[in-house]
Amino acid sequence: MVYRQEQDRYGIMTGTGKAAANYPWGHHRRFNAYSEYFRKLFGERIQKVSVNAGFTCPNRDGTKGTGGCTFCANEAFSPYYCEAEKSVTVQISEGIAFHEKRYRKVESYLAYFQSYSNTYSSPGRLMELYEEALKHQGIRGIIIGTRPDCIDEEKLGLLRELARTHYVAVEYGIESCYDSTLRRINRAHTFEDAVNAVKMTSAYGISTGAHFIFGFPGESREEMLAEADIISVLPLTTVKFHQLQIIKGTMIEKEYLADPSKFQLFSREEYIDFIVSFLERFNPEIVVERFSGEAPPRFLAVSLWGKKRSDQVSAMIERRLEELDTWQGRLYKKHT
Repeated sequence: MVYRQEQDRYGIMTGTGKAAANYPWGHHRRFNAYSEYFRKLFGERIQKVSVNAGFTCPNRDGTKGTGGCTFCANEAFSPYYCEAEKSVTVQISEGIAFHEKRYRKVESYLAYFQSYSNTYSSPGRLMELYEEALKHQGIRGIIIGTRPDCIDEEKLGLLRELARTHYVAVEYGIESCYDSTLRRINRAHTFEDAVNAVKMTSAYGISTGAHFIFGFPGESREEMLAEADIISVLPLTTVKFHQLQIIKGTMIEKEYLADPSKFQLFSREEYIDFIVSFLERFNPEIVVERFSGEAPPRFLAVSLWGKKRSDQVSAMIERRLEELDTWQGRLYKKHT
């Protein structure tokens, strides 16, 4: 089957209240949901299979810095089968076997190059890895997690060729729209770098995603809410939102233990209310993949949310949207 890469565009809903159930994104959920986006795109449920291809980052290897991002602990978010010592093929096979037990109705998968910066190598080496993933039976496309400063036109040109026959997406860790925060968390790139990478990737016709974290020290609730307007004008296909989690062994844990008063971590209820307000202002054309992060309890230095999983938090957010009779983009004003 030949996959044609495209991005859907929706109009803004003009109706109000529960009777106006046909939201701009074409389904009845009150936000532009990632699962529904893929169901529409592929006609079936698609599951991601994570891959650790053994990359590093320029703020780890000394090119731009050392230590990596202050909040980063990849082992807290990577499935057990993701080990760089294993080939891409083996990791995908083990990942599919794992997901087949959990999701019996899933038949197709996307290979998610997740750990560290997955465009941080030579174009030739990257294509070897991406093509190995795409040759695996059951894989219909790839999602590539990376940094905004690890992409260029040569790499995007190669990805565009792959996107002629497969689903291809590039997902950028941006984390914050504020340079003061990016410096504080040792990102070693600017928000302008992120904007340029997103615009360039979108211009190549490649699905473009971004990841943001809410709750960094030094950012007020008002500043975080203002990011809804900043992000909304970017040519993004998808976004992920996470609350800041303090992971054991990270530099941000040391910062937290030294002075907890600098941090205003979200309680679960505070975060739900924040996300609802954020969504109301957020561009309804952008697909929301997730609202929160989920690290195993053994990795958390601070636990405020109990054992609630990300899907449970998402369901709570949807219930709050229903209670308030509101939806993604209700207050959004499109810039001309």
